[in-house]
Amino acid sequence: MAGSTTEGVARHRLPVRKLFAASAGNALEWFDWTIYATFSIYFAGAFFPPGNETLALINTFATYALAFFFRPLGGVLLGRFADVHGRKPAMLLTISLMAGGSVAIGVLPTFAQVGWLAPILLLLARIAQGLSLGGEVSNASAYLGEVAPKERRGRYSSFFYISTGSAVLIATVLGFVLARTMDKAHLTSFGWRIPFLLGGVLGLVGLWLRRSLEETELYHEKKEAARRVQRPLLTTVTQHPRAVGQLIGLSMLNTLCYYTFFSALPSFSVKGRGANDVDTFLALSIATALFVLLQYPMGALSDRYGRRPQLLVWAAATAVVIVPLSYLVRPGLGNLLIVFCVGLALYTAMTSLAPAIMSELFPTELRGLGIGAWYNLTVAVFGGTAPLVLSALSAAGAATAFFWYVAGGAAIAFVVILRMPETKGGELR
Repeated sequence: MAGSTTEGVARHRLPVRKLFAASAGNALEWFDWTIYATFSIYFAGAFFPPGNETLALINTFATYALAFFFRPLGGVLLGRFADVHGRKPAMLLTISLMAGGSVAIGVLPTFAQVGWLAPILLLLARIAQGLSLGGEVSNASAYLGEVAPKERRGRYSSFFYISTGSAVLIATVLGFVLARTMDKAHLTSFGWRIPFLLGGVLGLVGLWLRRSLEETELYHEKKEAARRVQRPLLTTVTQHPRAVGQLIGLSMLNTLCYYTFFSALPSFSVKGRGANDVDTFLALSIATALFVLLQYPMGALSDRYGRRPQLLVWAAATAVVIVPLSYLVRPGLGNLLIVFCVGLALYTAMTSLAPAIMSELFPTELRGLGIGAWYNLTVAVFGGTAPLVLSALSAAGAATAFFWYVAGGAAIAFVVILRMPETKGGELR
């Protein structure tokens, strides 16, 4: 029996084209989302009154944070759309919204040209992207979870952050190349527009890839049940309160880790600690490459040994190391490499299995909405505000308090994970 099982596993071939097609749209979503934070140090002054660079950066991150609060709305609307009408049409819609918002930002007029209309238009473009990303994360996660064999759900799920990490890597490498080849004056005047316009081109590629996807069998089996659900958002709370609480507890630390390392620290290291921007982009690029390489092995590890042990190691280690790492955020490539590589390597213990663990929390008829609503609400509260909080605390001379805040989130996540059942190898409901 063992021999036949091994032979069956050996015969399994990953549907790489399907997984990359599902994840390609997610890559665009995160490319667009990341370049806003990555290049904010260059375009902040373009959309707000001149004269105070710190205030302009804080206002730019406030716009970043406000857009996050449209993610739960996008998660509810597009998650419900996916539960009722299918994962594929929902994912085509989200990638179109995100690409459109990216192109809009790339061509927006500046404050000097149109005054206060400039930040208003920026906010509207970010709202479109916030709605889009709210639906993208839940629907792509649900799709990957539903197409995966139960014993390989971690492996399939790892492609979600392989795509995310690849997109962030492209964004950070682009930042490194532009910082190396263009002076600050050119980056500030027009260079920052290049990656946003590139996002529109990537959007066309993502649309083409996603058109080849087939709808999941689980959706077809459960679509009538999804249409019969009355007050679906309330149903997630009344019938699945434990799943809602677990998703919030996990997502709090998940989003704090993501936005700390990929969004808040690049700007903080340059503006707050005086690090060279080229060194910062290079360190983040190297660490992001490591982040991508570790996804599949960590996903396979969760299929073999379980979700719970891996998540416990992630939460405990993050709680212990995040504050010491913050003291290494200072000039010097070596210091920055340690910070980004250690932080992102630990983070892969969560990201490699995130779609699997989220898909396993809710039944199919509520999966898109359940993940979309509660994951995105948590991201809005804790992730969207992370760069703003770090910038404000840094301006007040209390930057270390932010890293204690992340450590506290890790401690809460550890307690939540302790109370979770093991779900590896289980059938999706």
